[in-house]
Parts: sequence; C-alpha cells; structure tokens
Amino acid sequence: MKRSFEDLKISKAILRSLDEIGFTEPTPIQRKAIPRISSGVNVVGIAQTGTGKTAAYLLPLFTKLKKAEGVDPRVVILVPTRELSIQVGEDIEELTTYSDLRHAAIFGGIGWTKHAELVTPGIDILVATPGRLRDLYRAGVLSLKKVKFLVIDEADRMLDMGFLPQLRQLQEILPGKRQNLLFSATFPETVEKMAEEFLDHYEKVGVAPSATPVELVTQKAYEVPNYRTKLNLIQHLLKDEETFSRVIIFVKTKEHAEGVFKVIKRKTEGEKRILHSNKAQNTRINAIKAFKDGEIRILISTDVSARGLDASLVSHVINFDLPNNYDDYIHRIGRTARAGNKGDAITLIEPSDEWHFEKIQELIRMEIPKEEMPGEVTIVETDFEEKQKQLREIDRQRKIDDPTYQGAFHEKKKRTGPKKTYIDKFKRTKPRQKRSRRRR
Repeated sequence: MKRSFEDLKISKAILRSLDEIGFTEPTPIQRKAIPRISSGVNVVGIAQTGTGKTAAYLLPLFTKLKKAEGVDPRVVILVPTRELSIQVGEDIEELTTYSDLRHAAIFGGIGWTKHAELVTPGIDILVATPGRLRDLYRAGVLSLKKVKFLVIDEADRMLDMGFLPQLRQLQEILPGKRQNLLFSATFPETVEKMAEEFLDHYEKVGVAPSATPVELVTQKAYEVPNYRTKLNLIQHLLKDEETFSRVIIFVKTKEHAEGVFKVIKRKTEGEKRILHSNKAQNTRINAIKAFKDGEIRILISTDVSARGLDASLVSHVINFDLPNNYDDYIHRIGRTARAGNKGDAITLIEPSDEWHFEKIQELIRMEIPKEEMPGEVTIVETDFEEKQKQLREIDRQRKIDDPTYQGAFHEKKKRTGPKKTYIDKFKRTKPRQKRSRRRR
C-alpha cells in the first residue's frame, strides 16, 4: 500500500505547501527515508538524481524543527557547489511558504560580508558550501553550537571535488550530539568509508542499485569521427525546435563550451546561454534561473552545473563530450526526466571515447544503443593534429589494459653507433680540391 505525505506525519504547514505545489504522492526514496529520519537515526540515502531525494531529508527536518527558534542554525546542509546551494535554498523557500522557519543559502564566489548579513538576524536552516561555512565561522559571525542536524548532500561529488579535509575540520567544530544524514546518487567504496567516518552507526536506504540512471531517460549514442562533425550533428538535431524544446549540452572544457556556443548561436533558433568557471557568479546564477523559468531553450555547460540544476521539462541532455568522471554521466542525464517526466540523453562518441564509453556502460549496467548518423549531416575529415591526439589516447588506453603493449607511439630504440652531429650531416664524402688561381 502506498503511503501519503499525511501517513508520513509531515507537519500541516508543510502539507499545505506540498498541496499547493502539486506534490500529492511521495516518491520511493521519500517513502523509505522520511520514517527513518523521523525516528532519529543516522541515515545514508542512495538514489538517482531527479528522484526527490532533497525533499526526502527536508520534509522530516521541517517537522522536527516545528517553528523558528533562537538565532543560531539548528540544521546545516552541506553541498558541493554554489548552484546546488542556491537550488536547495529555493526548494526550502517553496516548501516553507506557510511556516515561519528561516533559512539562508551561502556559497563562495561573492564577498562573505553579504552572507554575514543573511545569517546575523537569525536562521534555523543553513545551506552552505564547506568553504563559505568555514569563512563565516572563522569571521565570528556564525555560531554552530546549536546544530542538531547535519546533512551532507551529493556526498560522492564532495569527495570528487576534494572537500574531505574541510569536512573533517567542520566535524571537529560541530556538536558531537546530533543526527547525521548523508545523501548520494552513487555509493562507491570511497563514499562508504566517508559514511562510516562521519555517521558512526547508520541505516542505509535506497531505491535503486548504485549508479543506475533514471528509468524514464531514453539513452542513445552516435559515433562521430571528430569535433567539427560533432558540431554539424548537434546543429542538425537542434533544427527540430518542437522535439528539442529545452536542451542542456554538456562539454568537457571551457574552450569547447565557447566553440559550441559560437556555432549554435548563429545557426539555431531560441535563446542560448553558456556556463563555465570563467563566467561571473551573477551571470551563472541568472543563466540557470532563466533556463529554469523557460526563457532559455539551450544551455551549454561544463560539469560545474551538472548537479544542482533542477529544471523541469528538460527535453534533452546532449553529452557533446564524455565526462572525466564516469559517475558524472549519471548526474548529467539526471537533468532530464525529472519529477515523473520523460526525457532523452544523447551521447557523441569519438574514436578515442569508445573505451570510456564501455566503462560507463559497465557502471550503469546497461548497453546504450547506437544510432545511425543522419544522412543530412556533413561528415568532415579528421585533421592530422586531432587524429594524432586520438591515436595517442587510444594507445594510452591499450597500455592500461595491457602494460606490455608498445603501440604506435612507443619510444624509439636508441642508436648503438656514434651519434651523428649536425655538422656530420653536411660533411663531403670526397676531399675538397683546391681551385687554381688564375694569374692576371
């Protein structure tokens, strides 16, 4: 029998907000996690992105807090990126419309004094990136003595971004007596060790095996020989404005982001924006907000926004490049098919990507079908420099699989004879004959 939010004993003020938003039925991770969190135990929640895991920890915490109290935060929610900090802050705002609970979202990239102004009047819930939380604590504008609940969200991403030392420092500052919650889309051995370190005894809840994509995402791939043909392919796909109504294109580097943006800006319809680490903080925040509001059709981004970008009705995610971290594939395609909607994920594979693509399929435990290249797409010949780069990467991959493999780019054998000098190259083989002088 399915349980309702009323069955999960969510407070009336929050139920009213849920009803207004249109959330009538808990998701599987919410049905499993909320009762355990409400009971007071430490919880590790494993669920794919887009399955409602943020609300799975927010709803029971709202009910536990009941109402505004004191000045110092009682809940600290740690997130890896500024985008996710903003997103969780917006979720709290939406869910506490009829509650007097106070919150703030803080993150790096802007002056800490602005965030100090947010927390000084008093808050109940603080959403923060680890670095900015440490800034405010060291500045003496934030006390953490009243914290009763700690949430570590996107734990796998926290580890990928190297936040473990900062988390350990915060562990020493926070009160020892508190309830700890850790949520992650994947649960590799590194996250398991982290859970044991920070949560002591805990109960694990999950709704799917680790690294399982959302079921409503249709995945497919195209084999593409090179960068310029990739550009031709996405330009062709985006001509279908009705089907590709709201699209996120993920790229590996800032340079690729700029290159893709220049092409589609000129040759596709609809508003486009670009996100990468060189863009100003306000520019990135405004672009994400405009995309979520439906004002932008196409968003081109590096993995800086692969998490924390919670926009409904994203029709397609296009992986122009494969991610450096295989787990990020899950988070990228999780930007579509959210809140019960369907979506498509398209991945473009160069020859040197095949090895990585196989690893991704092993990770998600499924085979991603490959589509035929559309006949209308111009296939450009791969230039020498790009071809050499691809071959070097393929050699590197083969050496990983077989350390004895020499490959096309192995070191040449050293000469056994004397080394020929630059001058030797031009030495004459016959002695030079003297020219006779003519007498005048």
